[in-house]
Amino acid sequence: MSAAPAFALVDWGTTSFRAWATAADGTVLGERRAPDGLVTAGPKGFGRVLEEHLAALGVPAGVPAVLCGMVGSRTGWVEASYLDAPVGLDDLAARATAITHESRPVFVLPGIAQRTEAEPDVMRGEETQLLGVVAEGFRTGLVCMPGTHSKWVRLQEGVVEGFSTFMTGELFQMLRANSILAQAVQTEAAPSANDPAFEAGVRHALDEPALVTNRLFQVRAGWLLQGASPQSGLARLSGTLIGLEVAGAIARHDAANAPVALMGSGPIVALYERALTLAGLASPRRLDADACVRHGLLAAARLLFASKDSGR
Repeated sequence: MSAAPAFALVDWGTTSFRAWATAADGTVLGERRAPDGLVTAGPKGFGRVLEEHLAALGVPAGVPAVLCGMVGSRTGWVEASYLDAPVGLDDLAARATAITHESRPVFVLPGIAQRTEAEPDVMRGEETQLLGVVAEGFRTGLVCMPGTHSKWVRLQEGVVEGFSTFMTGELFQMLRANSILAQAVQTEAAPSANDPAFEAGVRHALDEPALVTNRLFQVRAGWLLQGASPQSGLARLSGTLIGLEVAGAIARHDAANAPVALMGSGPIVALYERALTLAGLASPRRLDADACVRHGLLAAARLLFASKDSGR
């Protein structure tokens, strides 16, 4: 390494582990990815797993580590209590939970809870990505975060004012594998944003969201009666569910009148970008999910250790 590591940044989920060694100026000195999520790390010991990966990155003892994700959940290394929305993202560092660890200072960033009776919701891990979104200069507007459980977040000058979770990805996998639609969508090919069936699914869901469960059954009927291909059926299924999510976000967050940032990685981003365009939303700003979580962890580390240095 040309520079000494100043921070170890770790995004630790249920099934995955990602770590970066960075210099003080944010330069990435090394990266490590492994399937050492909570499921496997718990029995091994979280401290042991962390040190094995940081040793492989060449991060010496004493270099602080800042962690986010499900590692801070009730079933993780330590429970980092939720902060209540509305909350400024800068508060994540100030409210981080310290872990007594002999090798180095370790801090776990908290999640965010929305405790309203009508719209209870939680996030853990995404809040750090949002800190990275703000670091990228997007401070006010709606952030769409596609995934198994997609998040739509309202930001106002770096404050999370509210958010909604949509189970779009999970529903897609359940319907694809374990429903009456399974045969009609049985293909290894991924849905394409350019497939006319995807566009039709999005448009139908946007125009008539109350008919979505009927539209979903039509995927099977079209396969049986009209010879629709499984690839077309899968694209229609994906478009219908993503379109329903976008329709919900527009209704809940007035998305039609706000700047939108689309934060994600991989092929799913193109699907959401097409759906947002079909919904008539302004061209969204695209942000990379991996970059945002790393930038968020770095911003938190700087805030955390700058505040601790100034308090000495």
